[in-house]
Amino acid sequence: MRVVVQRVRHASVTIDGTLKSKISNGLLILLGVGLDDTKEDADWLIKKCINLRVFDDSNGVMNCSVLDVNGEIMVVSQFTLMASYKKGNRPSYIHAAPPDHSVPLYEYFCEKISDELGKKVATGEFGADMKVELLNDGPVTICMDTKNKE
Repeated sequence: MRVVVQRVRHASVTIDGTLKSKISNGLLILLGVGLDDTKEDADWLIKKCINLRVFDDSNGVMNCSVLDVNGEIMVVSQFTLMASYKKGNRPSYIHAAPPDHSVPLYEYFCEKISDELGKKVATGEFGADMKVELLNDGPVTICMDTKNKE
């Protein structure tokens, strides 16, 4: 399982010209699910994301989590994070999990991170052609992969 976590001032998802969801100050999490990913992978990433100290404290030092600043979270499914690009120039997505595996894990991730945050998280729509807009704050962008926990 892979994520790209961005600290944002605001973010939104629009589908077919209609606003699906939006957040203000918080984290935008792009989530890719691989073939062998499990709920344990999701749990590890949730703990990392929710406790990631990327928000400024009173001294201007990144020392606070999204919980500490009462921020919001948006989670958007992104199978392209699982791209293999080692051979040729056209990415292969053979490592991305099919919907029957990835949709339940995406929903589990969203539900559990919402529980940890103590409020509903904003989402995209799995499989939809989404337009994601964001104002990256910093910029702060962090990539994590459950296959690289060490």
